[in-house]
Amino acid sequence: MEKPVLVIMAAGMGSRYGGQKQIDPIDEEGHIIIDFSMYDAKAAGFEKVIFIIKREDESDFRAAVGERIAKYMDVSYAYQELDNIPAGCEVPEGRTKPWGTAHAILSCSDLIHGPFAVINADDYYGKEAFQLIYDYLASHTDDDKYRYAMVGYQLSNTVTDNGYVSRGVCEIDPSGRLGKVQERTHIEKRHDSIEYTEDDGKTWHMLPKDTIVSMNLWGFGKSIMREIEAGFGAFLKEGIKTNPFKCEYFLPSVVSRLLDEDRATVDVLTSRDRWYGVTYKEDKPLVEAAIRKMKKEGLYPENLWEGNN
Repeated sequence: MEKPVLVIMAAGMGSRYGGQKQIDPIDEEGHIIIDFSMYDAKAAGFEKVIFIIKREDESDFRAAVGERIAKYMDVSYAYQELDNIPAGCEVPEGRTKPWGTAHAILSCSDLIHGPFAVINADDYYGKEAFQLIYDYLASHTDDDKYRYAMVGYQLSNTVTDNGYVSRGVCEIDPSGRLGKVQERTHIEKRHDSIEYTEDDGKTWHMLPKDTIVSMNLWGFGKSIMREIEAGFGAFLKEGIKTNPFKCEYFLPSVVSRLLDEDRATVDVLTSRDRWYGVTYKEDKPLVEAAIRKMKKEGLYPENLWEGNN
């Protein structure tokens, strides 16, 4: 069995944040969020990482991230490109937005040969999450169904005070497996509750604070690649017709289809850790304070990579 590898989606430029937030330092030593993910992933057992980036960002990304991480882990790159679509499809004129998380994963298909975990570049997941997903991938394989996993978080641990977020809202069956995941693209704190809207704020719907949500920390076998590819053409046909500039092929949508068809199971591995991320510029001081606190408590050394060869 191939050892699990880690895939990091870093092609997004952070439109709400207003810059390339993935390489923005969050401590005085110059570490960025990816450093903490890599440190925790290596401690959990991951030895190889694949960064999904935009080709035009490669030199900056290598200088800020890749060259440093390559001293401690095997590093590869994949490129999420708009024109990487099925034959017969065309990119709408004026479209600049990437095609979404499922398309991002598809871009590294040639580099994946066994089980892998997926994370966002700009999210802090916590130590427990990486150990949970590595242990699962190292001990489970597909059989009569695809055997996948995800790390879930309590919604209240994943929202920001500074705007809205997108989350995959999960329904979990009594056995602890994912029944359904619904992508909600506009969730925010309102008064003393957490609510979402699907019509630009005309109506709002409350979500319980202990709702389990996906933060795009998934564990898959190689099999997910052919399923993403199989559904991409149909997505493009409908998406380009109805929302040509903003439609996205979401990873949870692919998983939901497989669950509906009873062709996969997804074990939900719940993390007690708090998520941190820099969705907006105003979030950065909160993340910096959290990192300082974790270092003070001994969860991380001042210099993550010192002596870690």
